[in-house]
Amino acid sequence: PPSLIFPPSPTTLSLPLFSAQVISSHDASTPLFLYYAPHIVHTPLQVPDVYLKRYSMIDDHDRQYYHAMVAFLDDVIGNITTALKERNFWNNTLIAVSADNGGPVYPGGGANNFPQKGGKMSNWQGGVRVNAFASGGLIPQGMRGKKVDGYVALADWYATFCALAGVDPQDERAAAAHLPPIDSLNMWPMLSGENMTSPRVEVPLSPGLISGDYKILVGDVAQAGYTGPHYPNTTNPNGGIKAVQHCGQGGCLFNIKEDPEERNDLAKTMPEVLKNMQARLEAWEDTAFNPERGNPWPEACRKAIEDYGGFWGPFLE
Repeated sequence: PPSLIFPPSPTTLSLPLFSAQVISSHDASTPLFLYYAPHIVHTPLQVPDVYLKRYSMIDDHDRQYYHAMVAFLDDVIGNITTALKERNFWNNTLIAVSADNGGPVYPGGGANNFPQKGGKMSNWQGGVRVNAFASGGLIPQGMRGKKVDGYVALADWYATFCALAGVDPQDERAAAAHLPPIDSLNMWPMLSGENMTSPRVEVPLSPGLISGDYKILVGDVAQAGYTGPHYPNTTNPNGGIKAVQHCGQGGCLFNIKEDPEERNDLAKTMPEVLKNMQARLEAWEDTAFNPERGNPWPEACRKAIEDYGGFWGPFLE
């Protein structure tokens, strides 16, 4: 990939450049865990002009920016992998790349999750089924380039990296405070090909649950519609999905393996499955950690804007 030579700014280049510097200066005799959380494929839609010009053929402003931002991120990941290879770290590296939610299809979001239903800020598959891959020299040759269908939640990377590092993932201080145990499972056996079945069979949503082939959603679920292969389009030039599906407290039921687009609500035709899903959802909700998070604190915003150049940081004296 091309070198990133643009002037660093808080929202574009300082973090990827910092990541490359960490790799280049790291002591090779000690392990390295590097977490890079890019803000680039996110609002505000901003990207260096050289990337934007690559997609000048796209008429829609938001889609043009979104494609350009993804291209920028691709180059960033390429530069990080190059830095790892230059230090001869690659053959002993596992790199995991994952989105944290589906693409935003609301006005100004710029994404498209076709053919999946909904998008970011909803629990439809378009909001919770995301792009992800694992790479690095640690992946066995026979597993490279393979598609794995098992469930993996973002929380599972914690237990996975702990297992590779030989660290106990359990949080003893949390247990002593009577908090629920971690919901994180080691995915390395599946990624390495030792076992092609994921240890995760359930994915809790908020509110809702995926369990095996089935998924239950409750309440009024927004963004209950679809985009097209080209979006926004003449049918919906401004973007956004206004439809709401009323699932009620009993819930809507979908077989997301046979019906990945969530078009057929099975709640009335499969009452026993629905009953079991309701019970599993209730069990998960009993252990959900939802503490009192307090009220907005203006001083935090002031510190971020005036003292930290747009980044969050300590704000209490």
